[in-house]
Amino acid sequence: MNFDKTTESESNYHHLEQMRVLDLLININKEDQTVPFAVEKAIPQIEKAVIKIVSQLKKGGRLFYIGAGTSGRLGIVDASECPPTFGVDYDKVIGLIAGGDQAIRKAVENAEDNRNQAEIDLKNYQINENDFVIGIAASGTTPYVLGGLEFCKVNNIPTGVITCNAGSPLALIADFPIEVVVGSEFVTGSSRMKAGTAQKLVLNMISTSTMIQLGHVKGNKMVDMKLSNDKLVDRAIRMVQNELKIDYEESKILIETYGNVRNAIEHYGEFRNRQNKDL
Repeated sequence: MNFDKTTESESNYHHLEQMRVLDLLININKEDQTVPFAVEKAIPQIEKAVIKIVSQLKKGGRLFYIGAGTSGRLGIVDASECPPTFGVDYDKVIGLIAGGDQAIRKAVENAEDNRNQAEIDLKNYQINENDFVIGIAASGTTPYVLGGLEFCKVNNIPTGVITCNAGSPLALIADFPIEVVVGSEFVTGSSRMKAGTAQKLVLNMISTSTMIQLGHVKGNKMVDMKLSNDKLVDRAIRMVQNELKIDYEESKILIETYGNVRNAIEHYGEFRNRQNKDL
């Protein structure tokens, strides 16, 4: 299939090895500044995908990301951050990468070219029609991702794709294609750069807006975050303190008693009643 693969087009810059460090940095930054505008153009596509994802998760479904190389790693990063940030179970948002977990750190030769492996990986999670699968592939042609989306299509599992080329095979097969056309890279073909940045921005938008729609944010606060370190515990205490207009020590007791911000706020009344009875 012929289509305009702009992620492989020639860089706008030449003789990079002759540039001063300052010029390299300025020009990379100049290119990076174009990415948010490309993402903005895709917001209508992102909206449609998020609405469907929310409806799937409300039915008890899960969100899967599948990708290879940089794209796969970005999906895994986004999936891994949902439980601590929003308090969801670790099996609610799942990232899968061609080549398995070892490919997170080191490239696995030819893993992305295996068209059948994504089906195997998804079946290991007993994937079903309540779930939603997003393929992530800058080129829009990655065989691992194509095979995964083809399997989903046959089994009535809704799909999306985040790609940086218009009219790609993946965009044509996905139910909810998201095409963020960022153009040529500073280093020709190095899609870990602008394309990777675009994918990260879109993933942030998808997971964050989905979790807000599912009720995991109150006002603008992460009320369900897991308190896994001292910084987050202190943040939670101050959130409760500000919300309930109480002192730090009482807020700390609430957090220690109820485990997170949401529970502390919701149970404050019964906490005070128990305190008064003890007096």
